[in-house]
Amino acid sequence: MEELRGSTPGNVHIRVTLPRHQPFHRIKEGVLEATEAAGVPEGSPAQTLFWLKRALIGVPIATLQAEGERLSKFKALAVLSSDAISSVAYATEAILLSLVAAGSGNLGITLPISFAIVGLLAIVAISYRQTIPAYPSGGGSYIVAKDNLGTLPGLVAAASLMIDYVLTVAVSVAAGVWALATLFPAFSPTVVVVTIDVVLVIIITVVNLRGMRESGTIFAVPTYIFIVSALLLIVVGCIKAFLLQHQPIIGQFPYVAATEPLSLFLILKSFAAGCSAMTGVEAISNGVPAFKNPQTRNAKITLTWMTTILGTLFIGITLLAMSYHIEANPASNPTVIGQIAQQVFTGPLLFMYPLFQIATLLILTLAANTSYSDFPRLASLLARDDFLPHQFAFRGDRLAFSIGIVFLAVLASLLLVVFKGNTTQLINLYAVGVFIAFTLSQAGMVVHWWRLRTQERHWRRSLLINGVGAVATGLVALVIATTKFL
Repeated sequence: MEELRGSTPGNVHIRVTLPRHQPFHRIKEGVLEATEAAGVPEGSPAQTLFWLKRALIGVPIATLQAEGERLSKFKALAVLSSDAISSVAYATEAILLSLVAAGSGNLGITLPISFAIVGLLAIVAISYRQTIPAYPSGGGSYIVAKDNLGTLPGLVAAASLMIDYVLTVAVSVAAGVWALATLFPAFSPTVVVVTIDVVLVIIITVVNLRGMRESGTIFAVPTYIFIVSALLLIVVGCIKAFLLQHQPIIGQFPYVAATEPLSLFLILKSFAAGCSAMTGVEAISNGVPAFKNPQTRNAKITLTWMTTILGTLFIGITLLAMSYHIEANPASNPTVIGQIAQQVFTGPLLFMYPLFQIATLLILTLAANTSYSDFPRLASLLARDDFLPHQFAFRGDRLAFSIGIVFLAVLASLLLVVFKGNTTQLINLYAVGVFIAFTLSQAGMVVHWWRLRTQERHWRRSLLINGVGAVATGLVALVIATTKFL
């Protein structure tokens, strides 16, 4: 703005010169929206960093466009279920590694243990189908426990889940890299493994900082490639084993001497190890706001899809491990699922073996994306309630909770470095938190339905479903805590 004086005294003109790029534009009466120009800093160093960030993260998205960033059921299954579905790559192996202490003659117990875990999965899934319409705003275990049981149980549930989300990233990435090492033994040295682990975490972090819809598009293809290739592995493996070669359901495993007797404690310990297959089941309930409308209906359908796929793949891979008498290697190389693929994909299907291993690497790497969806959202809820710094509640340029995403990446990378990418050691820390959260969530839903008994017609049925879920997950949480830390 400049002042121009006229030729006569008192004759003054004010000239307002608008900037070439306006920092705001009017959306409607009384509402202004910042433009891209508003975010460009002054000074060369600051502008260099700004444009570097723009290249990595992308052009900022207006808050009013948040609806466009929500996920369809097809993309949500990839983004929110990759953690749970990918666990089939290491859950059977975890059971075998625990049971082998009783000798190779007792490894056949892996199959009934797997069926018990799938039964528990069904109970938890049915229970969470109750939670989704009751709490469509998401937040999962934290919100449910806090609203119905009090602040302290809510914070315990939140802390349990946040620890589990960090472990999910570490375990998934580490297991994915070991799948790669099975295919390329040159990648087996610890330094190489840890380096690849951290690089993958950085890549996933950058993709998630670019926003929900973009990560959903990027991650959908590898997730579905793994699902299809795993189903093909099971179908071809069963045809070869039972129709062509007439193998028994439980084959003769290579001899391994027992180091301890088969006991109830060892069976429960193996069950607890296999419950790593259950991690990630709560992600859909936590992420209801990420769905396109109708949110609750889409979330319930996606949860059913995920549970069916997970149960089918888990039982199928365990069945093949039994029939092909697969050995579990404590060093994680070669992996159990990798050995199965080696024996199944032979002859004309030999080309499928490297493709399957790469698909396993991708799904395990992308499984970490579930945590990148839920950890920042849960952290934002805690920040909103003044339990974390308020910065965790701020959305970044691409409408992602950027602080939470970066914080998660740092913690997961530290775990990978400290434990040297060893999946066996990381899994020992796994699943305790998620079952504590399961239990508190289901117990909270029992209180919820009791409070609504005069308003809800079918409150007794709903209370019974969540009550059974609370008891079942509570017992499993006790078993996991006892067997992992005693």
